[in-house]
Order: sequence, then C-alpha cells, then structure tokens
Amino acid sequence: MNTKIAIQGIRGSFHHQVAGEYFGVDSELEECMSFPELVHSLVDNKAGIGIMALENSIAGSIIPNYALIDRNNLHIIGEHYLNISMNLMVLKGQKLEDIKEVHSHPIALLQCADFFSRYPHIKLVESVDTAETAERINNNQLKDIAAVGSPIAAQLFGLDIVAEDIHTIKSNKTRFVVVKMQNSVIPKEEVNKASIKFELDDTPGNLATILNVLNNCKLNLTKIQSMPIIETPFKYSFFVDVTFLKYKHYEKAKAILEMMTTHFKVLGEYKNGKV
Repeated sequence: MNTKIAIQGIRGSFHHQVAGEYFGVDSELEECMSFPELVHSLVDNKAGIGIMALENSIAGSIIPNYALIDRNNLHIIGEHYLNISMNLMVLKGQKLEDIKEVHSHPIALLQCADFFSRYPHIKLVESVDTAETAERINNNQLKDIAAVGSPIAAQLFGLDIVAEDIHTIKSNKTRFVVVKMQNSVIPKEEVNKASIKFELDDTPGNLATILNVLNNCKLNLTKIQSMPIIETPFKYSFFVDVTFLKYKHYEKAKAILEMMTTHFKVLGEYKNGKV
C-alpha cells in the first residue's frame, strides 16, 4: 500500500503542517505545486493519500477543489481544521520599510488584505505556495521581497518575521480534507459526517424540499456549496456536508435523496474533525 502523502506546496507549507498533525511528523511527502498536480499524483499512484484545503474562515470556499474531488472520483476519508497564522517574513537584516513586493499564494494574500491596504506601495504578487516563496527568498538571497506564510516556514528557511498574525480576522481556520482513490473502510458506528453531491433543476422549491428531508432525518447541515453545470445552463450541482448522531438517520436521508435528485454521489463518509 502506498503511504506517501501528497500535499500542495513544500515543507513549511500549511499542508505540510496538517500532514504532521494528522499522520505524524515522519510521514513521507509528495510535494505538489498545484492542486491538479496533487490529484494527478493520486491517480498515477505516486502517492496513496492526499491533503487538500477546502475552505477558509476568511477567504471562503476553494471552489475548484470541489470539482477536482468530484471529477476524479476521490473519496474523502477524514478532515482536519488548522489554526492559520499568517506572518510577513524577509531575509535576515531586512525590515518592513524595505519591502517592495510580497509574494505568496493568492488565498494567503486574500486573508491579509486589510494589512496590505495600509501599505499601498507594496506590490502583491501571486505565487504557487507560501513556503516555496520563503525558500526562494532564502536560496536567492532576495532583498526587498517578503513572503507570507507560517512560522514554521520562517524557521525552516532562516527568515525574519517582521509582522506577526497579519490575517484580517484573528480567528483564522482552514478546513483540510484527506482524500484517497479508494474509499476508506470506517465502521459505521464511528462515521458521523458525510460529504455528498447531487444535481437539481432550477425549479422553485426544489432545494427547500431537499433541506426539509435533511432536517426530518435529523441531519445537521454544516456546509452547502452550489456550482453551475457549464454544459447544462440553469442546472446546478450542490456539494453538501452533514453531521449526524446515528448512521441510520444518514442512511435514510441518503436513500430518499437518491430518488429525489440526479447524479447523486457520496464523496465521503468519515469522522467529524474538531474545529
């Protein structure tokens, strides 16, 4: 069995941090510079497990990742919530007033928009990964350029943090999911959360009826994300997360939804992560 873990980014990234907390610090990693590359590493069996960020409490849902999971028939086998600390880091000896450009992942920059609005002279440049930028600054001894990332990245690549916790809202969490090509076999009595996907016509009352089914079956709706179906105008896919106390309640709802919706699909059945 392939136990290598695919992460988006490199060591020092937030995905690396999740891998350490969820699987242990000695886990073997497959570093990927994009989420599509991460998925390909699973499809090609370069890695057996993947970790993907799915939503952030400031920046919101990472919608393309829902599509990647669906289209590649990945199975969500677990989730992990990570407290995110965004820090501004520079080459040793540099100061905040020396910074002309900040490079980081676009989601990281988005989380820190209020901070950078106070420094309009600083150019924001999107890059593939928070830690990759930190590594590049160190390797090339880049002056006047800063990275945004985790304290671990600053430590790994020998950079100075010139501003701590620069994210807009101090309670900053990201939900990551653990995915595999094969469904995980978890005993039903341990499963208390599920991710499902279905399609509905844009007909008045359709979605309300579905939500009533979830409520009547004693399911708690924790997330709903709609996505237009490009090939079929005015039809939508819905990605829904539900939690429940008893698996039989979820099984009942699942059976009803399979009859009431089209292209019904279970993306994962797993244990609810701690927020």
